[in-house]
Amino acid sequence: MSLTERVLRPLLSSSGARPALTHYDDAEGSRIELSVVTLANWAAKTANWLVEEFDVEPGDAVAVDLPAHWQTAGVLFGAWWCGAHVVTDRAEAAVTFVTPPHAAEAAATGPTAVVALDPLGRGLSSTPPDGALDYLSEARTCGDDFAPLLPVPGTTPALLGTSIDELLALARQRATALGVGEGDRVLSTREWTLPDGAVDALLAPVVAGAHVVQVTHAEPAKVEAHRDAERVTVTLP
Repeated sequence: MSLTERVLRPLLSSSGARPALTHYDDAEGSRIELSVVTLANWAAKTANWLVEEFDVEPGDAVAVDLPAHWQTAGVLFGAWWCGAHVVTDRAEAAVTFVTPPHAAEAAATGPTAVVALDPLGRGLSSTPPDGALDYLSEARTCGDDFAPLLPVPGTTPALLGTSIDELLALARQRATALGVGEGDRVLSTREWTLPDGAVDALLAPVVAGAHVVQVTHAEPAKVEAHRDAERVTVTLP
């Protein structure tokens, strides 16, 4: 069973309507909240798109070069849902996810998905370069649920060579080490660098059943306001 199924299915069954991720961008002045259901829907759309557009199969490499953002969460959980191996090296990836400033560079080396990072989930405002596709505009038309065509064994690599079983165990260990438990509201200003940042600031809290409050382009005074408004119980170092 894929990592995403193992993480999100229990949450969907027990508390699908509760918040899973709230993303603040202090530079944009935006706040976007995703419930467990909405996060799962974006993950499913991404997984369906990866399979339909790029023929991604379990173990195939998908490169992700994105900042901490609610759309990045959809990309990561979507890649894991179809059994993709999330990497940073573009060389052998079936597709590379990048932000618009890096689109031309990535497209020159292989298939590229450009993630607009628009706060409201709108696609690119201009045509992407040759060899690149607009992730948000393309993936949003895909299905809201995903049924893997092939089995995804726990030994399948999930993140930089770490298998699904190993990554899930690591996320649980990190949640315990960080003092994150079910029902916590976890504030983070960390980047989701691969692997440590994404594991500690995204995967570990979600695995633990916590609510992630992610702040990018953090401004100290605003972070304090977010902490109060979101009733934060754990702040990641």
